[in-house]
Amino acid sequence: MTQWNRKDQHVHLAEMQYQSVGQAGFNDVRFVHQSFSDMAVNDVDLTTQLGPFHLTVPFFINAMTGGSAKTSIINKNLALIAKETNLAMAVGSVSAALKDEAVADSFKVVREVNPDGLIFANLGAHHGIDNAKRAVDLLQADALQIHLNIPQEIVMPEGDRDFSSWQRNIEQIVTELDVPVIVKEVGFGMSQKTINQLINLGVTMIDISGRGGTNFIQIENERRENKEYSYLYDWGQSTTESLLEASLFANQAAFIASGGIKNPLDIIKSLRLGASAVGLSGEFLHRSLSQGNEATIQVINAWKQELKGILTLLEVNQLRELKKTEIVLSPNLMNWCQQRNIQTGLL
Repeated sequence: MTQWNRKDQHVHLAEMQYQSVGQAGFNDVRFVHQSFSDMAVNDVDLTTQLGPFHLTVPFFINAMTGGSAKTSIINKNLALIAKETNLAMAVGSVSAALKDEAVADSFKVVREVNPDGLIFANLGAHHGIDNAKRAVDLLQADALQIHLNIPQEIVMPEGDRDFSSWQRNIEQIVTELDVPVIVKEVGFGMSQKTINQLINLGVTMIDISGRGGTNFIQIENERRENKEYSYLYDWGQSTTESLLEASLFANQAAFIASGGIKNPLDIIKSLRLGASAVGLSGEFLHRSLSQGNEATIQVINAWKQELKGILTLLEVNQLRELKKTEIVLSPNLMNWCQQRNIQTGLL
């Protein structure tokens, strides 16, 4: 199985997984409706601060792909969408380009299309500082995402089997790299222990990337002859559970929510639960592949207006004020909080 084939397989299997209804637990979070709102839609400011980055809207195109001719076209289209909508964009793991210069253009196209955009490079945690610098240089990236994907590696037929260097690598990269570092899961969520470990390593931006979106255990299992890992398809914490886990560290890091985000209300709920920004991968991949660039751009611009409408319902004209809104958690999430010693009164 070549790297080229694996990258294309990932895109195909991710698109086959796509569901229009989210599975990330956002139905377990409800806002309390208030009948008055002493403001106008035009009063809403959608800007947010993600670490050192000032975002004009609180969502962006998260890491997906690269490493083949087909994925080069996908990255080019996503970069065009990001440029036209002024969204930040992360690429998929650039490790393929570090191994094979022939596929480097499938990543560099993002910067070529969007020379002034906010772009994040991406590498696995098994890489050291030298490769981290190469990944950033390849894209002239504004930040580096380091992804954590042990469940995927375990199920991947050709995956890694030794993860003992990961924390040392992350600490060195955070210390020595010239651009900011984001550490992200790939869809299995994060725990209080993981978040605390990352903060102790010096990480200040964390993407909790919960279960509910693209399932990389399922993707890699489909590539196995016997498909024997199907019993792990529900492994990990959902996006909402992961945000609750992160709530204990609200003043120690900036958090990104990703994993199964489907609509503007999911974005608002993520921000209410403590995220500074929200990343979307599968949703934008599906729209780009099935509807094309122009339709996807129209949807994103519509979402910006819909976000303003929802925030007006909540009488919130700046995102930092979302904290004052009242929410109700389902019995499932309340049970999670009780067992995990999460104080819901502080949410």
